Amino acid sequence: MSMGRNEFKSGWKVLVAGLLGVMCGASPLPFNTIGFVLGPLHEEFGWSFAIISAGVTAFGITAGLLAPVIGAAADRFGVRTIALTSTFAFALVFAGIGLIPGSLYAWFGMWFLIGLVGMGSTPVTWSRAINMWFYRSRGLALGILLVGTSLAALIVPKVAVWAIGTYGWRGMYPVIALFPLLLSLPIGLAWFREPRTSEIPPEITAGGGLVGVTFAEAAKDRRFWTIWISIALVALAYGGAHIHMPEIIKQHGLTAADGAGIMGMIGIALLSGRIITGWLLDRIWAPFVCLPILTIPALACYWLMGNSTSEAMVWVSAFLLGFAAGAESDLIAYLASRYFGIAHYGKIYGMLYMPFGIFSAISPVAYGRIRDVSGSYDQMLMAATFLFVSGALLLLTLGRYPVFTAKEVTP
Repeated sequence: MSMGRNEFKSGWKVLVAGLLGVMCGASPLPFNTIGFVLGPLHEEFGWSFAIISAGVTAFGITAGLLAPVIGAAADRFGVRTIALTSTFAFALVFAGIGLIPGSLYAWFGMWFLIGLVGMGSTPVTWSRAINMWFYRSRGLALGILLVGTSLAALIVPKVAVWAIGTYGWRGMYPVIALFPLLLSLPIGLAWFREPRTSEIPPEITAGGGLVGVTFAEAAKDRRFWTIWISIALVALAYGGAHIHMPEIIKQHGLTAADGAGIMGMIGIALLSGRIITGWLLDRIWAPFVCLPILTIPALACYWLMGNSTSEAMVWVSAFLLGFAAGAESDLIAYLASRYFGIAHYGKIYGMLYMPFGIFSAISPVAYGRIRDVSGSYDQMLMAATFLFVSGALLLLTLGRYPVFTAKEVTP
């Protein structure tokens, strides 16, 4: 335990910088704002909910496909340059969404650019450094790192609603872009770095390098594809539920202001899910941890069906969904490092982030399409109940964590 405390003593500045980087990066900001422009864009341009949601799909697919490339670049060139450059570029492009004309080409083009320049500001980069600073307390450290997305869910929706009310939907985008420009970028420049050789935990080094398998070896491992499919199923279930939550709750008689409050509460759930899950991962086999966490949201999806759920149950359902999403984000980074090591972590994690990015992006379109055709989200919510359970059960087949030897080393 004292060694775990020593890890936090030496790595806390990097962890804080990474937390703020995740909070203000391309992972949470688009997903915590687009739900509040669905209505305004639909009213102004006549675009369908599915088409508007597909902007995030363009972003997610682009980012997901680029994740292994960015991860490999972080492995080779170090995460500091990749993460900070991407954060700056993402902020500029995100602000630029507010300048687009009423053209779908412009709408999709901007989201494609966000995926292109913003992927390096996601946990793909920040988590590599944290995995290099922490071993005994890795689960908790990753949970704290990913609290950044929880803080974004707590703060950003309220700022977005205020900005839209004050400046319109166009003004909201440059306001939100101030988060990376004025918060995460300065702290990252001051504090974010990889550890020196003497600062790396001894458990993840051998023979002068980091232990772990290559991506080619990981790709031949059944466990890699089991994790990949599980991530895809859960992302497909949750991504659209999060983005369409303001519209889902309207069907139960709640207001836009209630929506901002619920989105903030989801942020608390994400935070709780990440911290609690991270703490448990350091003590209990990961699939056992996630079995209940990823199956309970099936109940939440059931409760959100129809239009007569009580306000209290809507809040409970949103909390359960957010808690599960927090757990899944912890899992991707933790399982990548525990089953495949650190030597080629960036590329392997990038490949495991790919289904998260792609299916989180496809999910909003699926939810929006069901809404456009049927007038409600019920069919998609029913499908999500099965997706959550299937994703949880798959992880039970992973088996024990491997023990890496000195032969599995990258100098």
